[in-house]
Amino acid sequence: MKRLDRFILTSFIGPFFAILLIVIFILMMQFLWVYIDELVGKGLGLGVVLEFMLLGGCTILPLALPLATLLSSMMVMGMMGDNNELMAIKSSGVSLARVMAPLMIASAVISVGAFYIGNNLVPIAWNEIYTLRDDIGKTKNEIKIPAGTFYDGIEGYVLRTETQDDNGMMHGVMVYDHTSNKGNTSLSIADSAMMKMSANKDYLTFTLYNGTNYQETNTRKYRDTLRELQHINFDRQELIIPLKNYSFQKSDSSRYGDQVKTMRLRQLKEQKDSLERQAQISLDNRYNGIRRYSTLNLRAQLDTAERHKMDKYQNYFSDENYLRWSKVSKKKKAYERAADNADRLLSGQSSYSSEVYGYYYYLRRTNIELLKKFAQALACLLLFFIGAPLGAFVRKGSLGVSAIISVLFFVFYWVVDITGTKLARDGAMSAALGAFISAVVLGPIGAYLTSRAIKDATLFSNDSLLNYWRKLKSKIGRFFRPKRIVFMGTPEFAVASLDALLKAGFKVVGVVTVADKPSGRGLEVHESAVKKYAVEHGLPVLQPIKMKDPEFLEQLAAWRADLFVVVAFRMLPEVVWSMPRFGTFNLHAALLPQYRGAAPINWAVINGEKISGVTTFMIDKDIDTGGIILRHEVRIGRNDTAGNLHDRLMEVGSKLVVETTEGIFQHNVETRVQRSFVQGSEVLKPAPKLTKENTRVDWGRPSEAIRNLVRGLNPYPSAWSTLVRDGKATDVKIFAVAVSAPQAGLTAPPSVAGPLPLQPRAAMASGSDTDTSAEVGTICSNGKQLFVASGNGWVEVKELQLAGKKRMSADAFLRGFREIETYKFV
Repeated sequence: MKRLDRFILTSFIGPFFAILLIVIFILMMQFLWVYIDELVGKGLGLGVVLEFMLLGGCTILPLALPLATLLSSMMVMGMMGDNNELMAIKSSGVSLARVMAPLMIASAVISVGAFYIGNNLVPIAWNEIYTLRDDIGKTKNEIKIPAGTFYDGIEGYVLRTETQDDNGMMHGVMVYDHTSNKGNTSLSIADSAMMKMSANKDYLTFTLYNGTNYQETNTRKYRDTLRELQHINFDRQELIIPLKNYSFQKSDSSRYGDQVKTMRLRQLKEQKDSLERQAQISLDNRYNGIRRYSTLNLRAQLDTAERHKMDKYQNYFSDENYLRWSKVSKKKKAYERAADNADRLLSGQSSYSSEVYGYYYYLRRTNIELLKKFAQALACLLLFFIGAPLGAFVRKGSLGVSAIISVLFFVFYWVVDITGTKLARDGAMSAALGAFISAVVLGPIGAYLTSRAIKDATLFSNDSLLNYWRKLKSKIGRFFRPKRIVFMGTPEFAVASLDALLKAGFKVVGVVTVADKPSGRGLEVHESAVKKYAVEHGLPVLQPIKMKDPEFLEQLAAWRADLFVVVAFRMLPEVVWSMPRFGTFNLHAALLPQYRGAAPINWAVINGEKISGVTTFMIDKDIDTGGIILRHEVRIGRNDTAGNLHDRLMEVGSKLVVETTEGIFQHNVETRVQRSFVQGSEVLKPAPKLTKENTRVDWGRPSEAIRNLVRGLNPYPSAWSTLVRDGKATDVKIFAVAVSAPQAGLTAPPSVAGPLPLQPRAAMASGSDTDTSAEVGTICSNGKQLFVASGNGWVEVKELQLAGKKRMSADAFLRGFREIETYKFV
């Protein structure tokens, strides 16, 4: 070996291994990030995690070697050019090809090593990774009992704790024992408790302090239907809970040896031969099935052994009665019979097509994996012929410049390789082309760069670079043209979204809202909230009466919008929502697919939901059924009204509209198809339009349901009922109620005999069906409070409004309304 070769190789080997370690670390972090969800929360030891990362590092070696070769060769040649060493070598009569020769040999050795790693080390690593993932997946998450919720992570038990301090002591503990599968028959309640897991994670010790055990027999006999309840108080009690699969256990890795990634070259060849043979046998069976199909009159034409007997078919076709029928009905039956035979043939063969497809699918995967072992090794050599010439051209040996250029080429190689592999796996191209498509693309680039470098020619001329920059600048200008948005909405809820779009810098070219219409006693013409905002900010406004009006459609198209944003507007015809090139999306004030309809906010509160939210989705021909883009949850408090929830959803929804618009313009969103049903016992809940009928208070319903109805209709359109006495009726709007029982001694109506029976607050809170002995709608009062009998208790009316009067509290109402006990709500 000459001194020059030794100098070049010495300059190459050091950076190569240093860069290789850096690349492996970066790719290993990416590998760990992909599988991080499977590792956390399992209580795995450091050794298991390190083993998983080490195996992941082995699998990415074939990908890291090409990048390290590219970057290190570029750095070496760039450093020699930067230090004028390359110029001195050329001045002595040594060509660039001779300088690159030792690096070329080193790259060839790296390619051979990459093939050896891909064929011997990587299959073993994938086999171990599959086994580790399976073993980790069987390991249950660590037990962490959150405060304030029922935790069912321990098989056979449900636990709940109110609070938990820093020392691990839990307070307000409830333990339901379901190991006997008899329901909630065993309950332990304790003031405090400590939890400790055994070292082997095979049992859990739950120490309870100052509590009570409740044990109920849940058995019934033919004549004896009584149940026994055992009640035991304790100061300290230990509950031993056996655990399974909480400790990691490693199993045998041989069960994943049939996966293509775990096979070596010899095994892949054997599997390829086997799959080809099975696929051909299956294909022959399908062909013979068609050839022998009894309903095909001329099926022998498909048999090569029968084709020489053409006289038979010539006579058959030359018959003057061939394809001729005496009646139209016979012709119709003949065609129907032929179509039926064809359908039966098609359905019969389609049932077997999955078998043939399965063989060819696995055959494609096997071929791709076999060929990629050679393609990944070849990539090291190809990327060298790109990196070394680029280093000679750039003449910069620093890591920064070399890394930027190298990463760009490597990402390009990676994208091309992944695309080709996916297309080949799907059958869109051959396995050979899919595996070697990166070589097909990068090979000419490497040959061009190497030839230009050896000839000492410039990479690009100034004129060509200037022309290229002008073209690129023109394309970039067209791409970054501000996107044009048309906003459609009506109420105050939509104003927040329009304001957020403008503040985010989007170009809103116009607004569509409802036409002005007279309302109120004076029939004054009122403008929508969206129109008022648009006029204040100088935005053009369209107010169509009919959405299919040709004049309106022409004006709308003239705005040349790229996207329509709809918030709280009317249903759009297809001619409108299909107009922009990015489509039309809508903001819905519910978590779709639940609560489709006109009043989702109101119905979520009326139904007593704990969670609501907002959803953006693409509009289609049906109502609120398009593909979901983004969703955001909002918690509903116990005392929240539709008005409170409206304001919170309006704020959250405006942010979601901006986020959705950005994602659509950046092509960074995906839509999810809405389910037409909800899995399990849950069903879809509609949100129909609020009417006079469904806003009326039904006092026969439970108190909590009445409270939710009033909350869900506050402040608009408000719940209502009717006060009746002696045949006279007065409508009353009700804005606030509470589930509360009247105190003893209140005045009761004459219709209630004896003292007014009271219902305990605890029973009311639990939804008990305690009988009030008062007729539904009955009113009682102490002059300051107003109580109404409901289906299972009493409801205290807090705020109300008589027809033609102003809204007032119950105290103010009672001061001006005498003998309220003689009235009744219906």
